[in-house]
Amino acid sequence: MASGPSPALQIEPPGPGFWELDPVHFPLPVSRYWSEVHPGGFQRGTADFARAYGMLIEAIAMAYPRGFAYKQVTPVADADVPARLARAEEVFATRFWRDQLTEWTGSVKPAAIAAHRAIQAVDPDGLGDDDLAAHLRRCRDHHAAMLAQHMRYTAAAIVPTGDFLAHAQEWTGLPAAELLALMRGSSPVSAGASAELAALTEALRADPEAPELLHAEVDAAERLAALRQRPEPVGPALGAYLDLVGYRLLDGFDIVNPCAIELPDVLLRSLRVALEGTAVVDDLQERIGRVRDRVPDANRAAFDELLEEARLTYPIRDERGVFSDIWASGLMRRAVQAAGRRLAQRGRIQVAAHLLDAGLDEMTGLLLGRGGPGADELAERAAYRTAHTAREVPATLGTPPPPPDLSVLPAGAARLMRATGLALAALFGSSEAPHEEHRLRGLAASPGIYEGPARLITRSTEFDRIQRGDVLVTASTTEAFNILLPLLGAIVTDSGGLLSHSAIVAREFGIPGVVGTRQATAVIADGQRLRVDGTAGTVTVIG
Repeated sequence: MASGPSPALQIEPPGPGFWELDPVHFPLPVSRYWSEVHPGGFQRGTADFARAYGMLIEAIAMAYPRGFAYKQVTPVADADVPARLARAEEVFATRFWRDQLTEWTGSVKPAAIAAHRAIQAVDPDGLGDDDLAAHLRRCRDHHAAMLAQHMRYTAAAIVPTGDFLAHAQEWTGLPAAELLALMRGSSPVSAGASAELAALTEALRADPEAPELLHAEVDAAERLAALRQRPEPVGPALGAYLDLVGYRLLDGFDIVNPCAIELPDVLLRSLRVALEGTAVVDDLQERIGRVRDRVPDANRAAFDELLEEARLTYPIRDERGVFSDIWASGLMRRAVQAAGRRLAQRGRIQVAAHLLDAGLDEMTGLLLGRGGPGADELAERAAYRTAHTAREVPATLGTPPPPPDLSVLPAGAARLMRATGLALAALFGSSEAPHEEHRLRGLAASPGIYEGPARLITRSTEFDRIQRGDVLVTASTTEAFNILLPLLGAIVTDSGGLLSHSAIVAREFGIPGVVGTRQATAVIADGQRLRVDGTAGTVTVIG
């Protein structure tokens, strides 16, 4: 297969030092608003977890030259190193991630949900201009807080998993894909599970008219509205489910991506699949047993403990996004859309969606008649953002620093660095295997073989084209994507490793997944028939 395109856009480093592109989370340029709100919250959250876990970094900085996401690791000050080294020892001695799990489950996640619901209860279309401007700022402040919260719990998700990988690979010699398969079933949110969805499917099965509404050949929005108007239990159950997922972004993190409620046909099709209740064959205990048999007898108790810790904290990996910034970003989008409709009606912008490409001060300035970018400028920003991808820019800027020498660190710090490094490599690392004429090689993320038509999705606005049994071919996915997964037969991505969201959700749904192919979206055409081998990590064009 042909190689991917060379970088075509000139990117100036956003500052001194080494910067690395993040195409896994941001395969496309971001909006002006996102480039303003994300770096601060992201850096605060990374500084929090680095300090709490005794890492030898101060924080991770994000910058968006020409809208593309670049990250930079900043080292901790020399004076703080002794305290960090001591803290790393404490983290493993006390299993600090368990404290964070208790905190997340018991107070942080419920408080975040309550805060989302309080903002969601406000109808932005019913506010006057001044109140809507204030509401936009409230949504932005909430969003920034949720971005920091997302990152604050990152180490709790990756350290135990990375620690398990480091030891289990040493003991068994097995590849990371086979070891990470042992995480399956430990993250219900990654498979779209919720009490609200369970109650809704039960209610739909009990209503003889519900299946007809789900399949009727009428406008999807009308069908969804009709279901919401059904008497108990269907109407209230659907309302509760949509209150939970409706204003989460369906993919991505930026406010330019649609919320679930904006794609009613996708929601209805996924509900139809949920009603069928296709069970995933779970041979987890057998797989654990096979891996455990390869562990030396002297290390089996430690293997059991490390696996338990990794499975225990694995749900935070996706929950911290689903219940933090993905929901908050959707609420911000809702408020901006309300302001955009108002400004479009007044002729200040060409279409309502163009306000999504303004910064917050620009939004409120336009809304309150205090100036701001012109309609043509906003249209140009939107056109630029939708015309380019991360494949057009350099993967790195500046000279990379030498890798850390773990041999000179105390045991706890070396263990922490090794665990973190392995987990991050499994998150961001793509395959480097060479492709063949009709076969792409990626990372074997979720086992099994599936044949079906390719559904090439380059923009989240194309999700309504996904049909039952399609092979999704896309750049990458995020935590919120789980609503769409029941429709798919397999998943193939350009970017991301074995701990990317795409890999996690494929494993949880039990569908074949091949990630990190580097160029699937560039060489696979929509509609081509594919054979996806999630065990071998190959994607073959067969028709």
